[in-house]
Amino acid sequence: MTELFAYTDGACSGNPGPGGWGVLLRAMEGGTVQKERELKGGEAATTNNRMELMAAIQALETLARPSKITIITDSAYVKNGVTGWIHGWKKNGWKTAAKKPVKNAELWQRLDAAQARHEVRWEWIKGHAGHAENEKADELARAGMAPFKPGKG
Repeated sequence: MTELFAYTDGACSGNPGPGGWGVLLRAMEGGTVQKERELKGGEAATTNNRMELMAAIQALETLARPSKITIITDSAYVKNGVTGWIHGWKKNGWKTAAKKPVKNAELWQRLDAAQARHEVRWEWIKGHAGHAENEKADELARAGMAPFKPGKG
């Protein structure tokens, strides 16, 4: 049986500043890589958290049909938000427990809709700890950010 994994990462030069997101999408069968796809993109003025969210959104939105997928992120913000906080936010009309608007609500809503089509398992890993796939996602995020950095073009 084929298993899908998405290793996601976001990067930002300054916070806010130019940023990028990256995804290493991998189809595995019996512990062997069957197919791999790299995704990346960026924005001129953004934050690290927004780019972490965009990486997860893009990983899910790129899938053509409902799938079972494990998303591996080094962002506790994304993992904790999507597996915990989001339930309260939705119940509270996208307000925090302190009754303030949820930051990046439009991206959380987009992630929520994207994940609803799939069976998603979320995993957190420590970033910049020598995990090859996470390092690749980081490299893709930096490449996605590159066209938006000052002095480019």
